[in-house]
Amino acid sequence: MSIVINGVQFGIVLAFLVGPVFFTIIQTSVEKGFFNGALVAIGVSISDILYVTICYFGLFQFLSDPSSKKNMAYIGGIILVVFGLYHLVIKSRRGSVSFHAAVETKPVKYILKGFIINGVTPMVLIFWIGTISYATVNFEYTKGIQFFIFFMALLLTVLATDITKAFLADKLRRLVTHRFLTIMNIIVGVCLIGFGIRLLVMGSNGFQL
Repeated sequence: MSIVINGVQFGIVLAFLVGPVFFTIIQTSVEKGFFNGALVAIGVSISDILYVTICYFGLFQFLSDPSSKKNMAYIGGIILVVFGLYHLVIKSRRGSVSFHAAVETKPVKYILKGFIINGVTPMVLIFWIGTISYATVNFEYTKGIQFFIFFMALLLTVLATDITKAFLADKLRRLVTHRFLTIMNIIVGVCLIGFGIRLLVMGSNGFQL
């Protein structure tokens, strides 16, 4: 039972980290509805599972190499800046937007959106490397049933909190106006560009700000 509690606690910590994923889930839920926001959260969860799996098989030693981290910072930074410019320049200028959630015929698009935004952020990889190291050293969870239970509880907690964020954001849609949506897209765009530039700067400075 303590393994589950520890996993839930780590999941709650990750849920309160404000980053590109947070803004993406909120923006998608407000503009496209709870279902599509939840799809973004699922994409994020799939990305997290992939990272944990990679670390589980010991590949984190390669990915934690300084040159690999730097390249990932550059790639991730560029992608976040592109996403940010899309929200800032294109989405914020759209004149007509429906505030009623439509049935999404291509749910994979939103799953990929969450997967990419989460996957290209090196800080996410660093978090998982640190969490796995802490779990194996401090909690003494070995690669077995304890490891699986801990990370299953952690990942399910993160997914649950992300879906909750999407649900709460969806409830704000009744208060949404075109002006509000324009401002929100500008804020999301600026934040994503800021996160992207920060990654580029961190990569060029060897992850020292």
